[in-house]
Amino acid sequence: MSPDSLAVLAQPAPLVAPALIGWTLTHHHPEGTVTVELTEVEAYAGEADPASHAWRGPTARNEVMFGPAGRLYVYLSHGLHHCANVVTGPAGTASAVLLRAGRVIEGVDLAQRRRGERVAPHSLARGPGNLGQALALTRHHNEAHLLGDGPLVLSPPTRARGPVVAGPRVGVSRAHDRPWRHWLADDPTVSAYRRAKAAGAAVPR
Repeated sequence: MSPDSLAVLAQPAPLVAPALIGWTLTHHHPEGTVTVELTEVEAYAGEADPASHAWRGPTARNEVMFGPAGRLYVYLSHGLHHCANVVTGPAGTASAVLLRAGRVIEGVDLAQRRRGERVAPHSLARGPGNLGQALALTRHHNEAHLLGDGPLVLSPPTRARGPVVAGPRVGVSRAHDRPWRHWLADDPTVSAYRRAKAAGAAVPR
């Protein structure tokens, strides 16, 4: 485990999120290895954030969000897509960063088979559900440790990144205007912005 990486992740999600742009998430799977370089993320601040899964406190589903930092929170969206979050902040306080999009930089052929032959290379991990599919993530990977020597490894950047932009979160109906979505400027792998239509509607993330 890298002490420097843990120190970054031990901060609250709104501080961690912009720092995660350019980090990589690697999955060493029996089929092969796929690595995604993160280009878009979104912060959720637990019980202080009405758009968060942990807004109303701990449950069996969101327990991992309460720490410790450096673990993976995987949930099933709309019964179809597995979405991945990096748990952040001090233990006992819910905080996580949703991995919204990335660029596949290793295992492109494998990610292409998982996503379909007609999917463009820049879209292989474009959107949280697509990112999860490219990496073959399931609920089985919930609570996985990301900073050790396990099959899932989160690593800091090894090269300079471009400018990072901040803006409102995607598809949430509560606290949607908080500028807690961060993305690599002018990058084709970043997902499209969609604002929830109805305030007070169910949180779709």
